[in-house]
Amino acid sequence: MAEAFLFVVMGLAALAGAVTVVVARNPVNSAIGLLATLLSVAVLYVAQLAHLVAAVQVIVYAGAVLTLFLFVIMLIGVDKDETRDETLPYQRWIVGGLAVVIVIFAAGLTLFGDFEWVPAATTIIPEATNGTVEAVAGPLFTDWVLAFEATALLLTIAAAGAIALAHYRRRGV
Repeated sequence: MAEAFLFVVMGLAALAGAVTVVVARNPVNSAIGLLATLLSVAVLYVAQLAHLVAAVQVIVYAGAVLTLFLFVIMLIGVDKDETRDETLPYQRWIVGGLAVVIVIFAAGLTLFGDFEWVPAATTIIPEATNGTVEAVAGPLFTDWVLAFEATALLLTIAAAGAIALAHYRRRGV
């Protein structure tokens, strides 16, 4: 029951973040929506006992790649002034209340639920070994090495292209 609820909540959070990426007019808000999507997917990986993939998701994608995106957004510049007026007067109270509810739910799930954050180390569950380093690294560096290298090359080209566009735009101004 708890895993189904977790799946629904994180799935909705991932969809909301994805919609924010597409709909938001401000590129920084789009990046924050991408962060919400990446973190929601990481929680879904943890629920599927793929802890290594979840850690890679948070460290590499939500950490390094999103930082690179934000750096490129700041380098290019948005060129419009932001108003600092609060358009949603009760937004802080609503977010604070939601945070309290999430913390209480997580504490209740941990204390009273039949839910383990990490599988017990004394017993080896065959399904729990699908997210280990050996299970992920073996196929990644043998069967999927071309796709792995192509992704790294594509990210490097995208970053270099964004920097070149920003440099070209500044020279013309």
